[in-house]
Amino acid sequence: MGVWLTNSPSDLYYDKTRIRDAIAELRQAGFTRVVPNVWSRGTTFHTSDFAPVEPPLASVGVELDPICTIAEEGRRNGIQVMPWFEYGLMEPADSDVVRRNPEWVLARADGQTWMTMHGSHRMAWLNPAHPEVRRRFIGLVVETLKRCPMHGLQLDDHFAWPVEFGYDAYTADLYEKSTGAPPPQDHTNRRWMTWRRHQLTGLLRELRSSLDTADLPSRISLSPGPFRQAYNLWLQDWELWAMGELIDELVVQNYAYSVKGFARDLDQPALRKAREWRIPSQIGILAGFGKRTTLMSDLQQKVRLSRERGLGVIFFYWEGLWGVHVPERIRTERYRAFQKLGTGD
Repeated sequence: MGVWLTNSPSDLYYDKTRIRDAIAELRQAGFTRVVPNVWSRGTTFHTSDFAPVEPPLASVGVELDPICTIAEEGRRNGIQVMPWFEYGLMEPADSDVVRRNPEWVLARADGQTWMTMHGSHRMAWLNPAHPEVRRRFIGLVVETLKRCPMHGLQLDDHFAWPVEFGYDAYTADLYEKSTGAPPPQDHTNRRWMTWRRHQLTGLLRELRSSLDTADLPSRISLSPGPFRQAYNLWLQDWELWAMGELIDELVVQNYAYSVKGFARDLDQPALRKAREWRIPSQIGILAGFGKRTTLMSDLQQKVRLSRERGLGVIFFYWEGLWGVHVPERIRTERYRAFQKLGTGD
């Protein structure tokens, strides 16, 4: 049983005592893995050669070192720690790296270089086919894993190529050199989709090779959405990646609010195939986010349904377990319920 740790300003990341207490509390509740966010909003949680430091962390001082503190507390408590590169290839559209390197940025057919994500935030996507983008992304991962012992890494649904994008000059030229024709105007053209998926797969393969060369933990966990959505909207062919041993684990996000919808998504064909291939598979379950807190009775049913299919569970996210996204009057009750889930009672 695992949980994603978030990186909101003023969260536990900026207080070593809170980190220690939170990890101990998770252990007592039966959690065996934490997945701390190390790459979000185009910033990192350490001084980096590739990106700026998260502003709230910079204000309190990078010597706090939240990620390695979490890793150290995880080792002390027998909990695996896998850094989570949440933003993947996505960057705020007004970030320095986007402004300084427009040739790295994917574009739609109408020339637009951003899309709205996470509410009203404008996000750009860096091109996984561009060698400098690859160097930067792989460098960020390698740099993070070199800093302290951890158990591999996690990528998610932002390690992707939005299907509407790819009409920037760099990609169009590369595609035409490769195929002899310009990109088709229909962004759902299967040949065009396949070519772009291959570029994303190439980056994943290069990342794995770089981790092996650097003698770093090379266990790659991927947390995508349901397969059809991931394949058709984000060009993530996670079925192929699993079959080709480019990833070592699946944590498929299943944020269906109803138990019925959750159960339906558990039986998607690609997830059944993953179990047949014996790739370790887990389900990402929404515990609480913002004003949306999942009832404990629904969480218990979702965990039961997952376990009946031989699937583990990871909760999104820490504050939604028994924290700030949960009414104070039921936090103790929820904590005890999670303890029962963690011990299998």
